[in-house]
Amino acid sequence: MKEPTGEFNNDVKLDRVDAINQIFAEFEFAYHNQFHKAFSDVGSQIIAKKYWLGTLEQYSPLQIVHAAKQVIRTQDYLPSIATLVKACEQGLDLFGLPSPRQAYIEACGASSPKRDYPWSHEAVYRAGQAAGWFILANESESRSFPVFDYHYHLLCRQVIKGVELEVTGVAPLPDKVARLLSKDEAKARLAKMRDELGL
Repeated sequence: MKEPTGEFNNDVKLDRVDAINQIFAEFEFAYHNQFHKAFSDVGSQIIAKKYWLGTLEQYSPLQIVHAAKQVIRTQDYLPSIATLVKACEQGLDLFGLPSPRQAYIEACGASSPKRDYPWSHEAVYRAGQAAGWFILANESESRSFPVFDYHYHLLCRQVIKGVELEVTGVAPLPDKVARLLSKDEAKARLAKMRDELGL
């Protein structure tokens, strides 16, 4: 499993309010005229910052700042919140997480036993497990990807919040069975199974 990059530790020093203040300062510098046209006075900036803060509350401060820098490098115009949300969603690599599409492809192509596969991140394994390995192997992508994507996003949010995902292994079978069944018990269980299966 990949470890989060060293940048992750900077997240502790920056809270979400600091992140919003920082990206607004960077937007003002990068998009000076557009910024002042959109936010002509201090009051409109305060309202906008509160709105952006509420809209971006599910993302970490590091993710918000990283996304804003990415948008500034690639976009000529002052970004909308929707643009920044998309950039935040693509910033999963900051936490060692592959994109949802990459994670889905990895989960679908993983060999068995799944627990022993060298996963890029525990969240990919857990999302595959939650979605169901049978569904990933047998359903069309149009049906299986949304199920996987739902579980993967929930797990990614936990990772971004700092939750460490537990490794969930299957307990191995014991080497020996504690007690052998008598012939009568074995016959009774076999008869019961036949009845249940309609044989």
